[in-house]
Amino acid sequence: MDSGNRLGDIEITDPQAMRALAHPVRLAILERLQRYGPATATQLAPDVGATPSVTSWHLRHLAGFGLVRDAEPGPDRRQRRWEAVARGFRFEAPEDPDDEEGRSAARVLSREMFLRSGDLPNRWAAEAEPKLEPAWRRLAGLANTRVVVSADELAAIEDAIERILAPYVMRDEAARPADGRGVRLLRYTLPESAEEQTGGTP
Repeated sequence: MDSGNRLGDIEITDPQAMRALAHPVRLAILERLQRYGPATATQLAPDVGATPSVTSWHLRHLAGFGLVRDAEPGPDRRQRRWEAVARGFRFEAPEDPDDEEGRSAARVLSREMFLRSGDLPNRWAAEAEPKLEPAWRRLAGLANTRVVVSADELAAIEDAIERILAPYVMRDEAARPADGRGVRLLRYTLPESAEEQTGGTP
């Protein structure tokens, strides 16, 4: 695994690691550690829907694949604190058509991530949007844009988006603006199937 990309993500290439992460509790653990920083299994448990002992088991499983690690001890040195090894993670299906294990593992993880993030817009609209100030409400929303591009052009689009985001993702907390707040940018890149192309799907 390598975290050398411009957003500081850890690269997941091992199919077993993909399958290990393709679990709602483990995804929830990793997301919370990445967002809020180090925590104990007891602190994580209420937010990830598991008991402290089950959460601890999942943490050890994630650690076995290098996704989390021990953090500096907190005030209570008897409790083990964990942290994410990187700001985010990324993975992709292998290009080799014969690598069915890798392709299957990537599909499993993708589906679990889609399930986890699918309800985010609804929850945002119900819980966060009504409380936003007009300036933030005006900037919020979604775009649904269809383009016809080659695979190389789509890769270039993704690269350009990351280049724009990188300075904001990677800057130190002290460099953030005083009036800044967290913003979730959801990017779904959904190429159409060959059947959709020939069927004239709009």
